Amino acid sequence: MPTGSGPVAPEATAATDHGPSPRSPTAPAADAEPEWVRDGKSVVNPPLTVRGYRQAELLGQRLADEIFDHVFASPLQRTHMTAQPTLDRQNRKLEIEPFLEEIREPSWHGAPAEQTIKAYRDEVKNASHDRWNGLKGGESVKDFVQRIHAGATEFLERNGVHRLQTELPVWHIDEPGERFAFFAHAGTNSVLICHLLGLNATPWEWERFIINHASITTIKAIKLGDGYAFSLERLSDVEHLSHEDRTR
Repeated sequence: MPTGSGPVAPEATAATDHGPSPRSPTAPAADAEPEWVRDGKSVVNPPLTVRGYRQAELLGQRLADEIFDHVFASPLQRTHMTAQPTLDRQNRKLEIEPFLEEIREPSWHGAPAEQTIKAYRDEVKNASHDRWNGLKGGESVKDFVQRIHAGATEFLERNGVHRLQTELPVWHIDEPGERFAFFAHAGTNSVLICHLLGLNATPWEWERFIINHASITTIKAIKLGDGYAFSLERLSDVEHLSHEDRTR
C-alpha cells in the first residue's frame, strides 16, 4: 500500500514550508503512521498508532510558525489526526477535499493481515504495464491517477490556478502569494507532485517519490516571463522526527 504522507503547500510553497514568493501553492504533508493492523487483522481507514500521534505532534511543532491561507486534508481520518496539532497551533479550520483520498483498497477490513501483505507483495511482481490494474477488488492505479489529476485540475482552477495552453507546464496564478497546506497520502501526494511539475504518470508514483509519514514536501511557484512553473523545493523532509520516529 502506498505509505507515508504529510503536508504540501503551494505558495508556491508546498508541503508545509514557506518562503517568500509570489503566491505559491503548496505544502503537502503525509499522514502520520496509521494502525494498518489490529490484533492480526487488517484495518480499513485506520486511525494513527501511538507513534503516529507523536509524529503528528512533532509535525505540528515544526509548522507552528508557518502561515497558510488554507489547510486541506483528504476525507480519511488519519489525515485529520495528523493535521490536528497544526490546526490547534494556527487556530485554523480543516477543509476537506475529496480528491485527496488515497487509492481505494479492496474491502478487506478484518481480513488476516498476512492476506493483505501478500497481495501487495504479489502486485509489485507484475510486469510494468500490468501494474496499472492495481489490486483485484480495489481501485485500479490507472483510475486512481486519473482521479487525482482530474481532481487537482478542478481544485486548482477553483482556486485561480490555470495551466496555460502550451506544451510546457506553465501556469497562470491569480494570487501568487497564497499558501496552501495539504495533509494527504504518499500515493496522492506523489501524483499531485507529477501534476504540478508536468511529469508523465507511471503506475508506481509512490515508489518514484519516497514519502515518509508526517513528512513535509514543499512546492514553490517560480515566475516566468509568461506565467509560473512549479519547483519541487523539498521532498519528504523529516528533520523534525527522531530516527526512531521515521517510518514510511
